[in-house]
Amino acid sequence: MLTVTHLVFAALGFAGGIYALPILTAPPAPTVAEVTTAAVTAQFTGEFRRDLKDSDFLHWGEGKVSVNPSNISLMGKLSPGPDYKLYLSPEFVETETDFKRLKSQMTRIGDIKTFENFIIDIPQGTDVGKFNTVVVWCESFGQFITAAKYR
Repeated sequence: MLTVTHLVFAALGFAGGIYALPILTAPPAPTVAEVTTAAVTAQFTGEFRRDLKDSDFLHWGEGKVSVNPSNISLMGKLSPGPDYKLYLSPEFVETETDFKRLKSQMTRIGDIKTFENFIIDIPQGTDVGKFNTVVVWCESFGQFITAAKYR
């Protein structure tokens, strides 16, 4: 019995560490003023919502996404997690299956390191007009987090 309880608590501690470590090591989030300034020049906007098919209580996003030729910003929140990546997709995605089907047609924009507000620079030569959706994906666990159709 003692071995079983130790294994259970070790597993819970490991899971808690995976959840808490990104929160503890996250850099400071951009301020509301910084995100507002980035959003002023937005060509497109969209909304992260918690009610997408593959979003759940541990994997979600909410808030306004602004897209311009030089960066993508979020005024809102994401559920904490490790190894989040931001992608542009040519089609709206709201499930892990959709993401995997379209991944070869997507462009990876960059890493998301904060969970409240973000501003991520778009790589030179990326045409945001070729896409219509921003997707947040957890690369380590192959988990869909959220998406917003902006066009």
